[in-house]
Amino acid sequence: MTFSHSIKSFDELTNHELYDLLRLRSDVFVVEQNCPYLDLDNKDQKSFHLLYFVDNELAGVTRLLPAGLSYNEIAIGRVVIARSHRGLGLGKKLMEASIAGCEEKFGKGSIRISAQYHLSKFYQSLGFVEQGEVYDEDGIPHIGMLRA
Repeated sequence: MTFSHSIKSFDELTNHELYDLLRLRSDVFVVEQNCPYLDLDNKDQKSFHLLYFVDNELAGVTRLLPAGLSYNEIAIGRVVIARSHRGLGLGKKLMEASIAGCEEKFGKGSIRISAQYHLSKFYQSLGFVEQGEVYDEDGIPHIGMLRA
């Protein structure tokens, strides 16, 4: 198995890459999690997109947001791994690459995420700390987390 990733601005994405990442987000967030929500929030155009590949097949994506776009801090969002590639330890690889990508694109700084609450321990293992109370986001319990 070969692992690779690339980080691209919205304008650098090819039509096929954009389609594939939006399809993956829709497959997981809308269909699998039965959560109709507006994914196209006009933040993609101002963000970087990390595409993670296993054997040249798109296996996961994240969105890297500059400070001030969603939060005061740099942020990672739209974290998703294809169902077909779960159980391979990709979550950790994807997030480590995303953290490094944030530092590369925006410099060192605090990183904020809005985590599905059941994944809180996973994100804590990557240095994120819970912030505030659990809240409902589109019918799924979430918690704010910060990596200083």
